Amino acid sequence: MDLAPIFNPYASIALLALRLMIAIVFGTSGWNHITNLEARSKSIGMSKAFTAFLAIAELAGALGLATGVLARWAAIGLILVMLGAIQKKMFVWKTGFWGQGSQGWHYDLMFVVMNAVVLCVGPGALVLPFLR
Repeated sequence: MDLAPIFNPYASIALLALRLMIAIVFGTSGWNHITNLEARSKSIGMSKAFTAFLAIAELAGALGLATGVLARWAAIGLILVMLGAIQKKMFVWKTGFWGQGSQGWHYDLMFVVMNAVVLCVGPGALVLPFLR
């Protein structure tokens, strides 16, 4: 039985939900980075300048995905951020796929895949109409 006729009308709603979920996670992460710059830079082992750049990238990506404006570019940027996080966890911190608690890189890989969906499919029809 083909389920496409039943669920296809909801594709834009599903893409909006995906975009908003990604935006919430990266928006709160970017906000955390920028408001606790000193502590965050130490915890990730990066300079304050790079941590600020990372925060701005996460906030911009979250804004792009939430609004649907330049969503594919935002997805590319966030994929790059997550690939950097995976690299750090795998090769610097020697964290396994599952890690300890939520510290594994499985979480980061999940966001790479979620952003890849937005990159490949697009933001859907539910975007800010005047900026389409």
